[in-house]
Amino acid sequence: MAQETVGQAAGGQPSAAARPDARAQGALSHIRVLDLSRVLAGPWATQILGDLGADVIKVERPEAGDDTRGWGPPWMPDGEGRESRVAAYYLCANRNKRSVTVDMASPQGQDLIRQLVRQSDVLVENFKAGGLARYGLDYDSLKTINPRLVYCSITGFGQTGPYAARAGYDFLVQGLGGLMSVTGRPDDQAGGGPMKVGVALTDILTGLYAANAIQAALAAREHTGLGQHVDMALLDVQVACLANQAMNYLATGRSPGRLGNAHPSIVPYQDFPTADGYMILAIGNDGQFARFCEEAGRPDLSADARFATNRGRVEHRDELIPILRHLTTARTTAQWIAALESRAVPCGPINAVEQVFQDPQVQARGLRIEMPHAETGAVPLVASPIRLSDTPVDYRLPPPALGEHTVDVLEGVLGLAPGDIQALREQGVV
Repeated sequence: MAQETVGQAAGGQPSAAARPDARAQGALSHIRVLDLSRVLAGPWATQILGDLGADVIKVERPEAGDDTRGWGPPWMPDGEGRESRVAAYYLCANRNKRSVTVDMASPQGQDLIRQLVRQSDVLVENFKAGGLARYGLDYDSLKTINPRLVYCSITGFGQTGPYAARAGYDFLVQGLGGLMSVTGRPDDQAGGGPMKVGVALTDILTGLYAANAIQAALAAREHTGLGQHVDMALLDVQVACLANQAMNYLATGRSPGRLGNAHPSIVPYQDFPTADGYMILAIGNDGQFARFCEEAGRPDLSADARFATNRGRVEHRDELIPILRHLTTARTTAQWIAALESRAVPCGPINAVEQVFQDPQVQARGLRIEMPHAETGAVPLVASPIRLSDTPVDYRLPPPALGEHTVDVLEGVLGLAPGDIQALREQGVV
């Protein structure tokens, strides 16, 4: 199976360390990020920054660490094939980071974080709104010691508004933010009812928006010399990502409903049964529909006034779809895909995740990588999808063990002596 290994950049390019020109360094190799976040939205954002070259210091609670360290099964097998205590969930969002354990509740721990802030460009946190103020680690406090700091807060509902004090979770926001109202089958169909997306998509999208916003703030700092506060909310992101469905409501005043795998504005654009399973048809224009009908032996359908245009097909969806579902059962999924691809009709299979990583295109793009890992020998990971020609993504560090880099960071970044670090350990600060 095609894969990348540590020291190799995405797309099979040599790593930054192996390339002599300055541009080969990561695009953000001049940036240090202090990551006080945990679980998914924040760590997803900081992993993106780390993949792009930033030095990400992940600050975790002593003994416990990021909540996702305990979110198993599944647990990764160790080098002997036995179950380790490394959770697969934790691995998905924490590579290219250094882990430091600090007791934030202690005055000494708070002072260590302030010292790190002085040496950092970005801080990312996902405590409840105002939660870090009691430690003196809120934006207003920290900008006084580092005015260039870009401080990103990720919460469920933002820093303002009547819900600001509430805890926010992906599942809750998928419901509250409207995504579940357009996901799943209609109520009057078998299995009907609202359905969440199969991954924590609101968290992931918030991480993506946060990484964008942080880089925008860093770019602005080049002109102003000052950092700023980035206020990211799961609810805001979810509403923004309703995209065309939100516009459908704003244009008509009617809430869109659930259509299963169908599209509200394009027909046919959904799953169809085949002789051995299912396939997807994603027909986006009238020419594609005419070519499908020819291949299916029903050219009359594309000549029918009800179905000749996309508008007509949407209006007569209930008449057309049963006809097409009957036609598609005549061949296997593979037979349909081979025939329709030759006619430039968009179609595809519905793959299990195992099949995804066996797909030749996925393998050719190097979307599975493997990195050495102290506890498991090696860990497979999903590669970054970002492709940069001059400053490629680089896989430098596997997801770290809890506190793995505490001494390195306290010595190398803060200049603490070994005796000082040992004293902090004895006091339970680190």
